Amino acid sequence: MSGNIVSVTDPNPRAGAILTVDLGAVVANWTQLRDRVAPAECSAVVKADAYGLGVPRIVPALAAAGCRTFVVAQLEEALAVRRALEPVAPDAQIFSLGGLPAGCAGDFLANRILPVLNHLGEIAAWRDVAASRGEVLPAVIHIDTGMNRLGLGPDELDALAAHPEWLEGIDVRYWMTHLACADEFDQPMTAEQRDRFRAALARLPKAKASFANSSGIFHGKDHHFDLARPGCALYGVNPTPHLANPMRDTVRLDARLLQVRHCAPPMTVGYGAAHRLTGPARIATIGVGYADGYMRSLGGKGHIIVDGVAAPIVGRISMDLITIDVTGLPESAAQPGRLVELIGPHRPVDQVAAEGGTIGYEILTSLGRRYHRIYLGG
Repeated sequence: MSGNIVSVTDPNPRAGAILTVDLGAVVANWTQLRDRVAPAECSAVVKADAYGLGVPRIVPALAAAGCRTFVVAQLEEALAVRRALEPVAPDAQIFSLGGLPAGCAGDFLANRILPVLNHLGEIAAWRDVAASRGEVLPAVIHIDTGMNRLGLGPDELDALAAHPEWLEGIDVRYWMTHLACADEFDQPMTAEQRDRFRAALARLPKAKASFANSSGIFHGKDHHFDLARPGCALYGVNPTPHLANPMRDTVRLDARLLQVRHCAPPMTVGYGAAHRLTGPARIATIGVGYADGYMRSLGGKGHIIVDGVAAPIVGRISMDLITIDVTGLPESAAQPGRLVELIGPHRPVDQVAAEGGTIGYEILTSLGRRYHRIYLGG
């Protein structure tokens, strides 16, 4: 289903590259997932500045489309999301997955942010805050079902199930867990985590439950529970790697050719003389590097699209520059000032990630701040 973001005219000749974000595609991805999980609710994970695409633009677009639950990793992120929501959906709820930092209870309360309580100490601290205010305070409680990172471990779960009074003063809005292997559809652990989660819920006071991430949604209705928490799929990363991508592309990255030069053996290209010429060549240099999120590991592996043709990256990617071999292209196709495609319809983010030995999440969240950004739709 992956849809193309059309190339843009050059709006800022001062910029080395242009990052185009299709807000309409992000909204369409959320809407598709919302419909898939209905009647469960569909939230939006917008941590890491909405996976690098920009909370101030992504969050209002999703809120305008009807999203009313947003998920982040840290309190500072939650505060930024609350600011973005105020003009559009001040009633929306925000989960902060990183727990309850000491001394920060007032920030959660003043900004209507739900702490995700990850261990008994945080539950006790939130209970004490509630008691001191004479109020019942909302929270989400995380149950670990196999990740062994955050959440109540088996011993803490046993203790809480035996002492439900420890939740006095806490309005548990959701019990949640986090999936370890949901994008590996032949991996039995997702079903095992679902069963552990169900068993835990049966022992605890009744509340809504949140289970599925982006890939978890595609495991079927019995994985949806009450609230799904998609992240990467909203931004165009394939949640079903064993199948064609059902999501729309959301980003396109075009960068400027700075220089094209004729070279010949025994010349080398770039740092460490990592690429040695074996014949006459034309080498083009692009004004993007690892400081802009185009990973150093793509050096000597990836490709850049020049006039619809894949030109190999040669030599190392440096902080600010990429070198490509355009020997096989007409000279008119590779001229200084021309925009070429680094991510886009010919170079989906998952393909770029695979060539760099990583995942689409890392590519998106690493996109730098030097790009001229264009937002379409939304």
